[in-house]
Amino acid sequence: MVAAAAVAVTTELALVRLGRTYGSTSRERAAYLPGDELIAAPAVQTDHAVTIEAPPGAVWPWLVQMGWGRAGWYTARWVDRLLFPANGPSAERIVPELQDTALGTFIPDGPPETECGLHVVGLEPERALVLRSNSHLPLSWRDRARLDWTWSFVLTPLHGGRHTRFHFRSRWVTSPWWLTLGGRLVIVPADFVMSRDMLRGVRRRAERRPPGGGPGDTRPKADERRRMRGGTPGGTSGVDDRHRRGARALEPR
Repeated sequence: MVAAAAVAVTTELALVRLGRTYGSTSRERAAYLPGDELIAAPAVQTDHAVTIEAPPGAVWPWLVQMGWGRAGWYTARWVDRLLFPANGPSAERIVPELQDTALGTFIPDGPPETECGLHVVGLEPERALVLRSNSHLPLSWRDRARLDWTWSFVLTPLHGGRHTRFHFRSRWVTSPWWLTLGGRLVIVPADFVMSRDMLRGVRRRAERRPPGGGPGDTRPKADERRRMRGGTPGGTSGVDDRHRRGARALEPR
């Protein structure tokens, strides 16, 4: 019994660690990212990252079309069926009609009756997308519990812009204590599975193109990239320019 309990505790601690840090470096976890200012003192912060052998312009279209009933979250089907059976399969192509994501856009994260989703609160094309939610709770809990959650998706160009470091950070505060405890023991370990799959799913899609482009090239054309940039005057749209200084410091010399 004692041995089984020790194994269970060790496993939980390992999953919590992975749920907070998978794929990220200590330097990345300490860095300022867009959206950090929205929750200045989080109860929990998770950081996950992956290097993608494609430029930021090839990654960005996959990010802006994410969401329930949109392109999905790029997780494996077995994960969706196990944890979120209402989720449909994630898109395997860039969907042009979902590329107009802008500040204030609502990104659903469940069927309409759940009233669950995130709003776009920061947007810098091909650089950073910040989402925020206070609706990731069952409707029956919302009069007695509180959650404030941000998701930051940040793209840093590497190797002269040929590759991308994709960093996903979540920060949240919760109350009362039982929700905070449950978040640490359940949501954080689950985040390891979901975030790892999302990172790998984005990477696989962004890298899936013929060398040098061609008919199968998933990257948006130059005129579409200009259109996407043009939707946000100045290209910042609420994203703090401190990230640009921090991101350059993260790129390998």
